[in-house]
Amino acid sequence: MRQYLIRRFGVLLLVIFLASTINFFLPRISGQNPIRERLLEEATRGGYIPPGLEETVAIYEKRFGLDKPLVIQYRNYMWNVAKGDLGFSLSNFPKRTTELIAETLPWTIGLGVMTTLVAFVLGSFLGAFIGWPSSPSMYKYLFLPLLTLSAVPQFMLGLMLLFFFAFKFNWFPLFGGYSIATFPDWNDPGFLWNVARHAVLPALSIVFVALGLWALQMRGMMVTMQGEDYMTMAEAKGLRGSRIFMRYAVRNALLPQVTGLALAMGNIVSGFILVEVVFSYPGIGGLLVQSIIQNDFFVLQGVILIIIVAIAVATFIVDVMYPLLDPRIKYGNE
Repeated sequence: MRQYLIRRFGVLLLVIFLASTINFFLPRISGQNPIRERLLEEATRGGYIPPGLEETVAIYEKRFGLDKPLVIQYRNYMWNVAKGDLGFSLSNFPKRTTELIAETLPWTIGLGVMTTLVAFVLGSFLGAFIGWPSSPSMYKYLFLPLLTLSAVPQFMLGLMLLFFFAFKFNWFPLFGGYSIATFPDWNDPGFLWNVARHAVLPALSIVFVALGLWALQMRGMMVTMQGEDYMTMAEAKGLRGSRIFMRYAVRNALLPQVTGLALAMGNIVSGFILVEVVFSYPGIGGLLVQSIIQNDFFVLQGVILIIIVAIAVATFIVDVMYPLLDPRIKYGNE
């Protein structure tokens, strides 16, 4: 078991190393100079390009270490990543990339964890009853609505909710994580209520779509379970239907669902970018789009790296935990 864990952890480190390497070289393939592009953008916005632009570019390149050979830049980049230093933000200097990510990541995680867990629990519950032959007929009529919801993109549903419930009826705020000119104070119940109201529509747009996906997956697993030998044996023993349903069918059908839940948790950082953009939610998605628009070289690299690491870590946790959830799967050659 120890050797298996060491190998899997080694694979995790290798994935992070390769992702960091690709993340370093990929933006440099374009040949664009992020410092020059940023200064030209600011100058064009002001309608005047000052003299000595190249000298200013050279000064900033030296400040950010972009004047060094590519091999030296790569060495410094990998060393800084190992220390957790992702560099400065070009558009928010002297703020560091880690500061910007630390400000936005809790919003994304809070929204993502809440919506993913709610959708998982409700979807698995509904899917189990839809796929069980002895369940009340009312659950059968939920199949078509859930199938329809699973096919709707989250951002499209978000636009519909935004139009009707924020613009048309004015029941919820139009954008943001909290009201404008509000000072964030997490100890203030009023501020918490303000944040909750702003999160309702983004959360619903995520939950409704994910609810359909979880329900359909659970229904498929429940249908598959009915032909298994242990289900036939349980019925032959004369066990109660509720016990067969919970102890034999649902318990085994949840194993793939738990795997999907762990992977979904890893995708929380990157999975709701378009929803955050639609609602102008102050999460990691908004930061990513802003860094692309502003050509913020280091923030863009940092956000992409965080997304890759989150997915890699989630996959590693699933790989390690799944044998504990399913005794039929063994470590290595055990």
